[in-house]
Amino acid sequence: MSFNLALILTLLTAFTGLVVVVNKFWWQRANRWKKTPAARQTLVDYCQSFFPVLLFVLVIRSFVFEPFRIPSGSMEPTLVQGDFIFVKKYSYGLRLPVTETRIIDTGSPERGDVVVFRLPSNPSVNYIKRVVGLPGDRIEYDGHRLRINGQLMQLDPPISPRAQGNGGFVNRPPSLHREQLFDREHDIIVRNPNGRGDPADITTDGYYLYIVPEGHYFMMGDNRDNSTDSRFDAVGMIPETHLVGEAVRIWMHMDGLTWPDWSRIGTKIE
Repeated sequence: MSFNLALILTLLTAFTGLVVVVNKFWWQRANRWKKTPAARQTLVDYCQSFFPVLLFVLVIRSFVFEPFRIPSGSMEPTLVQGDFIFVKKYSYGLRLPVTETRIIDTGSPERGDVVVFRLPSNPSVNYIKRVVGLPGDRIEYDGHRLRINGQLMQLDPPISPRAQGNGGFVNRPPSLHREQLFDREHDIIVRNPNGRGDPADITTDGYYLYIVPEGHYFMMGDNRDNSTDSRFDAVGMIPETHLVGEAVRIWMHMDGLTWPDWSRIGTKIE
């Protein structure tokens, strides 16, 4: 059973607001000359206390910022498991809660943005990846090198060997590289130099071609060989209607029962 926090928050706000309105314009007038029943007065008192708080949280969460927790390492080294991030909801349009209908257009994703989106096959699940392809782009992926609309993206040699932790690949320690998407730079991790990214896809044929449909975006994780993203049918191209917002800053890092990593708090997401 999926847990739809937006729906629950919207229903609670609507219910408490309705009780406040009914009390002001009906119950108070009807009971002017007699005592209000205790149960009703208790309900009114609670609703009057909680309605402003619920309304404030609903507005902030729906239109300004929403917190998320990073559950996996698919966006390493940019984001690691246990990071808590703020997502700017108004980056790509103001949307109504629950229905996610866009009511005001405020912009579109750009290559290099780190974006939270709803999984097309299961909209109750949120993913976070980096925007690589825009609508109409021709994306070629060959041996971890990206070519966008015929232009090869710069990929620097390994910055430094990372700690041993092969992720299932024997004698293939991951390496850290600096990738440039036109005028945007970020780090990526490479583990399997031959495959597309799926640990089961250890092949010698590393060339893949993707055409981004209109109204869709091509997403990839920075941990290139440990990320289920637009390269695979399980995710595919992401419709504009499924965008949640742009990840902008880390506000906490805590993985399990360990102490928070204070060095990551406040880090801007590049």
